[in-house]
Amino acid sequence: MTRTADIAATLQGYDPQALRADAVSAFLQQLVEPVTEVQRVPLPAALGRVLAEDVVSPISVPPHDNSAMDGHAFDGAQLRPGQPLRLRCVGTALAGAAWHGVVGPGDCVKIMTGAVMPAGLDTVVPQEFTRVEGAHVDLPADVVRRGDNRRPLGEDLMAGRVALPRGTRLSPAALGLLASLGLGEVTVWRRLRVAYFSTGDEILSLGQAPREGAVYDSNRYTVSALLARLGVEVIDLGVVPDRPDALRAAFGQAAARADAVITSGGVSVGEADHTRAMMRQLGDVVFWRIAMRPGRPMAVGRIAAGVTGFQDKSGSGACPTSASSSQNNSDSAILFGLPGNPVAVMVTFLAFVRPALLRLMGARPEPPVLLRAQSSQAIAKKPGRTEYQRGIVSTLPDGRLRVCTTGNQGSGVLSSMVQANGLIVLDHAQGDVAVGDEVSVMMFEGVL
Repeated sequence: MTRTADIAATLQGYDPQALRADAVSAFLQQLVEPVTEVQRVPLPAALGRVLAEDVVSPISVPPHDNSAMDGHAFDGAQLRPGQPLRLRCVGTALAGAAWHGVVGPGDCVKIMTGAVMPAGLDTVVPQEFTRVEGAHVDLPADVVRRGDNRRPLGEDLMAGRVALPRGTRLSPAALGLLASLGLGEVTVWRRLRVAYFSTGDEILSLGQAPREGAVYDSNRYTVSALLARLGVEVIDLGVVPDRPDALRAAFGQAAARADAVITSGGVSVGEADHTRAMMRQLGDVVFWRIAMRPGRPMAVGRIAAGVTGFQDKSGSGACPTSASSSQNNSDSAILFGLPGNPVAVMVTFLAFVRPALLRLMGARPEPPVLLRAQSSQAIAKKPGRTEYQRGIVSTLPDGRLRVCTTGNQGSGVLSSMVQANGLIVLDHAQGDVAVGDEVSVMMFEGVL
């Protein structure tokens, strides 16, 4: 298990007080080690799970040459450029019922989509291109070429070859592919367990009466939803008051129950915050000021498991007094201490936490897809930090993408994340953006 100090020593120019966004990703790549336990699960329960081994195709798909069209199958060697062709229909091949008759020169077989191609036939002419007179089928000149509309054996997958590699996160399409191979179960890494709690005496849980200086806890719901989208088991520990005993219990319980622990708030330098001090006391944790906007403060590392707890009296659903029977197999958990502002929480999750959790799940890297869009406005940007501005992407009449910001980019303006459909990513060295300049956009679809 690599210590944070050892990881930091490998990063050129590492400066925790002005850390580049790309250095954060490099650090987390070394800190996070994938889970090792596997499970066999039925296909209907496998959506979003990660393959723990290569899936080798037991059969070829399709298992035989078959027709891609309703039409007539024939030997394409009879085709001549510029010349029509007359064929004699000698039978019908239906899907699921192979035709085993004999086909001679000048013969064809009426065939349905998916039906096995009769021996010696390699071309299908769609029925709408032909004229049928009794047993005769007339093809106009040059409507098909030899081999057209035939799906060869193994066109999709060949028996004995890898159909899906280890580390694949199973999508609906992947489940369909596995089903096409006749596989009812699959071997996956066990489901990741991630605990979350908010910190701060100013945080209200839903149902509590408003009070001066307090705010309702939105982070708890955005983070839980982001985790649910990843398919992990979410352990919601509610709001933990800013007291050393409560925080100690919360961190210990979270680390005992989960593979990763996420908190929001308390990672900046502040006299009233005990969260930062408790993180340092209970784990191997580093505190960063990242050269980014929004989301500058962040803490990462490992936090030790514990069993002592406190009984929360606020009705917030905070830590229970004993560890869950579904425990983390290690004596520590990966810690992500996120900022407290709602937009900063979501941006740091998308930029850093989500990729790290995918690695922890055993998934192959899924770099964010960055689209290029033309900025419809000037954007002020100082070189020396990475900025993630909320943007609204639309399509121009000529098919190009256009993007504008949502306006106020304050890290507490959560409504802007609802309005936006992506983040405009302005990299570390980039300066001001002029109207018409192309910028990169990380789209929200599939992650928010």
